[in-house]
Amino acid sequence: MKKKLLLTPMIIFLCFIFVMTALFIITPKTDYSSAEKRYLEDFPEANLETVTNGEFETGFESFLADHFPLRNMWVGLNAYYNLFIGNNASEGVYNCSDGYLINEPVSADNRVKTNIGTILKFKDNVDVPITVMLAPSTGYIKSDVLPAVHNEYLDDYIIGDVKTMLKKKDIGFVDLRARFKREKAQLYYRTDHHWTSHGARAAYEELCAAIGVKASARSDYELQSYKDFYGTTYSTSGFWLTKPDSITLWNNINHKKGDINITITEGKESKSYDSLYFKNHLKADDKYPVFIDGNHAVETITNKNVKKGRALVIKDSFAHSIAPFLADSFNTVTLVDTRYYKNSISDMVKSGKYDRVLVIYGIDNFATDTDLVWLK
Repeated sequence: MKKKLLLTPMIIFLCFIFVMTALFIITPKTDYSSAEKRYLEDFPEANLETVTNGEFETGFESFLADHFPLRNMWVGLNAYYNLFIGNNASEGVYNCSDGYLINEPVSADNRVKTNIGTILKFKDNVDVPITVMLAPSTGYIKSDVLPAVHNEYLDDYIIGDVKTMLKKKDIGFVDLRARFKREKAQLYYRTDHHWTSHGARAAYEELCAAIGVKASARSDYELQSYKDFYGTTYSTSGFWLTKPDSITLWNNINHKKGDINITITEGKESKSYDSLYFKNHLKADDKYPVFIDGNHAVETITNKNVKKGRALVIKDSFAHSIAPFLADSFNTVTLVDTRYYKNSISDMVKSGKYDRVLVIYGIDNFATDTDLVWLK
């Protein structure tokens, strides 16, 4: 009897290994994880070179991890188990009160000074005003929902450094901290790191006040909300029981068909559209690209209702949801993403006769971005 009891754990373990192996073999492999919003690893190429240099082994480990049977269930169980034992952060995401999933703060060892230095050098190449606006981190603004034990958010230190450095070249800075701290509307998604359309609207109003441009009236817009929005923090966290957000579009009631044009350029190919909202994405797993179709190298918006003003925006994805508002204050708004555009942006400013450059980033992205070095 004792022998049987001693063998029971081993038998259970062997059965588990056998069942998981069988499931791994027979389960169809998918290219994309809708829960994690990312493409999964392909089976690695097997040849003499990849086997001997270790590439095949590394690739197979990644392939196995991505296609492990019932992967989403295990990821979720791991996240909630860690939460149960007091480890609140899962995959760098805090499970907070009021349904918020919030990214941990960026490290103090970051690229803020390097990226600001790049902007200072860029200023020497362009003869137009430059204004920088950084979206504060969700954890900094929503500190009241954070768990009792969490790492310090560095927004105050980062913004202090940014302001000090920008003053050297008379570059403007829009400080959103006070406005965002007193706002009552939901400024950030609960399941995503981006600001909501209400947050983007508040930032737009602060930006317009800072640069002396007239902001559109809130009464010009009709709001449409769409349910079941899950963002990137949800996708990486494993906290699958979190309730979804809504995503809201602000439609300018004064726009007639043909008033708005957006041209999206990738390499030598350009396509034009007559709407800033790409509603086909509302049916997809990743809904945030509903704003200007998501990430592209260059996107140029023109508004026939605005007679003047040409702004070039150097940006990350935080600028996507503010772009529809900017289009109501400038005749032309061109958005450039340095992750995909590697040509001279200063030449673009000159050839496009832009009268203003805006740098719009989320503070966490700005602190870790490695592509701004292409700004020249």
